[in-house]
Amino acid sequence: MASMGLNLEEQKAVDRFRQDVVEPSMTKLVILDFWAEWCGPCKALTPVLEKIAAEYADKGVVLAKVNVDEEAFIASQFQVRSIPTVYALFQGQPVADLTNARSESQLRGVIDQLLAKLPIQAGDAPAADIAPLLAMGEEVLAEGDGERAAGIFAQIVELAPENAEAHGGLLRALILAGHLDEAEAALAALDPALSGDPVIERARTALALAKDKPDDGELAALRAAAAERPGDMDAQLAYAGAAFAAGERDEAAQKLLAMIQADREWNEGAAKAKLLQMFEAIGLEDPWVAATRRKLSTILFG
Repeated sequence: MASMGLNLEEQKAVDRFRQDVVEPSMTKLVILDFWAEWCGPCKALTPVLEKIAAEYADKGVVLAKVNVDEEAFIASQFQVRSIPTVYALFQGQPVADLTNARSESQLRGVIDQLLAKLPIQAGDAPAADIAPLLAMGEEVLAEGDGERAAGIFAQIVELAPENAEAHGGLLRALILAGHLDEAEAALAALDPALSGDPVIERARTALALAKDKPDDGELAALRAAAAERPGDMDAQLAYAGAAFAAGERDEAAQKLLAMIQADREWNEGAAKAKLLQMFEAIGLEDPWVAATRRKLSTILFG
């Protein structure tokens, strides 16, 4: 991808794409999925792509996702006109358009053909021995027991220090348990090779939001200001962020959705950006996130 004449943000986007997509594609077959939070068909396709990528991981297939709202410049370079758009990339070049291959059997057929033709380097099989532990940790996290989840993920980190999911789970568990300083220290000490992984980015986002947690007096003051000045977007945004950090998800989402409905372009879409940040911190598979995303889609696309 050419980088001459780009502004700073475009250059950063290109650098991210090179690191996350182009470099892995030098030896692997990368399934490149262009998607967005509000896209219903994308949400239906995602589990299919994830399943196929996991099934073919030991054959050198990896999945890379590009959010078209966050990486509009990259999407424009690929001339993405609708989503989901899915390509297979090898050595930095598209080798197949997988957009119309929506079923598992169709995807397997195309990928099998590509693997037979291209010099893909097979990957290592997933570490099946820690998979049950990871699932257990996520289940305990979903139950809201941060202390217990932290203990589980700490054990997994000892068993597999190179596993990004284990580190991400530990960070999120520490945050849930209120050990923000410990989470921040663990994040700072993380191997640079893991720090850019999406699961670590999710934990980093969760930590940034959690650090905004106010004390009871501050929260009450922000709530009062938002109630007294319903037209003051800054006051609404400040209260929404504080409410989320204090564990009041529904209240935070209600304020942000109302802001988006009133003026979705205010402050360059700050309300939507904050809501998407909350989604990322919690995890897209969370039922609350799924329900709130439906409400967002209704506002945006009616």
